[in-house]
Amino acid sequence: MYFITFTDMLGTRGEKIARQVAGSLNYSFYGEEELLHAAERMGFLPDVKQLDEKGPGLIDLFFSEKPKIFLDRLQSVIFEVAKSGNAIFYGRGSQLLLNSFGCALHTLVIGSTEKRILQVMEEQKVGREIAEKMIHRSDSNKKGFLRFAFHEDWLNPQLYDLILNMDKLSVEAAVKMVVDAAKSEEIKACGIDSVTALGKLSLHRKIESALLEAGAMTPYLFVEVEDMDSVRVYGMITSPDEKERVEGILKGIKDVKKITSDLSVYRGSA
Repeated sequence: MYFITFTDMLGTRGEKIARQVAGSLNYSFYGEEELLHAAERMGFLPDVKQLDEKGPGLIDLFFSEKPKIFLDRLQSVIFEVAKSGNAIFYGRGSQLLLNSFGCALHTLVIGSTEKRILQVMEEQKVGREIAEKMIHRSDSNKKGFLRFAFHEDWLNPQLYDLILNMDKLSVEAAVKMVVDAAKSEEIKACGIDSVTALGKLSLHRKIESALLEAGAMTPYLFVEVEDMDSVRVYGMITSPDEKERVEGILKGIKDVKKITSDLSVYRGSA
């Protein structure tokens, strides 16, 4: 199986390129709408809808666990759908989520500010001032989202295998370049081990979000996903009741079939 991720600047026709690449390779396409459908199937739709491709506000970031819960559930959705293989992912930090998989090709679509302004004016039927504001807001949101989610600069060239400058490229030429790159021998197919890894990553995000939502996640609590349905929880807990509560949260997660609990109750100093 193979993956291609697309990240683009507003006004560079990145989504159009991504969709055409998906059609040419007969890959599934996952943009915002498709990921929302997947989130609905997993029961995460309200949370994923809350997390736009931008960073949370300072108040939410410092005084609420909600942004982290929303992010965990978005990432769980992406890992889950990736298990089906042969997919195009458009945005949502997919270039970093799938960074460790050798079967993934990561693409950044860029353009000069002037070309982008003209493109947005044409596509959105707006004046120059509005187009400039739209581009500034989009760039700021994407920068904020990647900083929040991964502590990364979204324009760091080291995150990408292929960077397309659309100032001098047609959509057709860009599509051909991506398709040719995707078919190169250097992009190795992922096997069953990658499906298992994706399943474990998805389950880990589900568990973390459930513990955060319940207010049970502490610096002394650790979870290890040993298989796609097996979990080990360990660390220090404050009371037998809290230990029982944490184990109950894990048992309530649909995909968890086996739990190994190595939690210790902290008794305090004598």
